[in-house]
Amino acid sequence: MSTSSRLLSRRSFNRLAAGTAATAAAGAVSACSPQGGKASADSPLRIMAINHVWSQAIKRRTKEFEERIGRRVSMTLLTADQLSSSYNVKLNASGTDVDVMMVRALQEQLLFAHNDWLADLTDRVGGDREFAWTDFQKAPREASVTAGKVLSVPVVTERPTLYYRKDLVDGPPRTLDALLSTALELTEKDKGFYGYVGRGQRSGAVSQWSSFLYSHGGDFLVDGRSGIGSRQALAAYEYYGDLLGRAGPPGSTNMSLEQAMPIFAQGKAAFYIDADAIYSNFLDPKIATRGVRDSVGFAPFPAGPAGAKPHNIPSWSLGINKFSLLRDEAWEFIRWAAGPAMSADLQSDGIPGARSSVWADSRTLASFPADLAESMRVNAERGLGYDRPRVLQVGRARDIVGRPLVAAILGESVRPVARDADAEFADFLVRDNRHKES
Repeated sequence: MSTSSRLLSRRSFNRLAAGTAATAAAGAVSACSPQGGKASADSPLRIMAINHVWSQAIKRRTKEFEERIGRRVSMTLLTADQLSSSYNVKLNASGTDVDVMMVRALQEQLLFAHNDWLADLTDRVGGDREFAWTDFQKAPREASVTAGKVLSVPVVTERPTLYYRKDLVDGPPRTLDALLSTALELTEKDKGFYGYVGRGQRSGAVSQWSSFLYSHGGDFLVDGRSGIGSRQALAAYEYYGDLLGRAGPPGSTNMSLEQAMPIFAQGKAAFYIDADAIYSNFLDPKIATRGVRDSVGFAPFPAGPAGAKPHNIPSWSLGINKFSLLRDEAWEFIRWAAGPAMSADLQSDGIPGARSSVWADSRTLASFPADLAESMRVNAERGLGYDRPRVLQVGRARDIVGRPLVAAILGESVRPVARDADAEFADFLVRDNRHKES
């Protein structure tokens, strides 16, 4: 989460993988018709998007785009669950009543590609000098490609930031070793104060743990095979278990973003690593205490044995429904909404974008605290473009990968759990690849 959108809903689209065939039998879907034909002049360009600050900002500006193309725009904002259900019904029925789709490139794009639901944008992005595809950050740009085809354009990005209390430490820890040792020193569990708080829920924690995994030299997949049984992955599991188990609050294994974030906001923890997109919570008087608002600091992800390797992901992207009768107009919308001018405009309002040019422009960073802007810039340069296994059935993969995390946080022996999870993940990858090829 995606993650600012986690404050809305973070349930995955995995029901799509299980329900694709079944939902194809859905009865008559209004405005659905076989691919082909031509849209009437009064047909609106239909956009379906997550109810997110980016989408809200674009929706306020759609009058400008309507005047540009001479066609009415209908933009529907939904929760993640509603969006999932709508795509499932419409696309299985080859529906033409959605043109532009807001999608998560790392969560459902592989499945949508497998089902042939997304239009190929490769020629459009590559042949449009004004759009400047190479201006998009390398990691989010690469995440937009499936099987050699550009299937989406990133519009919102996120990275993990180290949130810390300036009143408790002289400066942020630069290494994971320093983070752990300092967190342990500051922990006073008998007084309800913790050195560290973070996600520990089995599946939900995987995306944030990914940066710890990469920084220990590991990865989810190595040469196409399970990498979670490697010594690097084992070290990352054990480290994260120490950090949350010894310096974190009780009940950490039940914590997603929604449970962890308020603990830091209420001044009950010294350190917290999560998405930079949620930073405003710690400056909001309705959420954070005065002490936190006055002392919160922002720093890049600390370095592990393999260096500092955070994720830098496109949390939300724009794609075009392959069955749309307005694909040219849909592309014009993407050119406008994700173009250089709009990206700079929105980032100036505090919405993290995906273009390198906006991150290099001091004017677009002025709305962020200075140390947060620097943290974002550094993490973006170092970042990898994924924070979960890139497979069809993402939810199932996260559940397998997260099992040793829970064991580590609970203080159990990680090695046998990781060995079992590695075998289960290896078997899963075989079945998942068969699904891709079917």
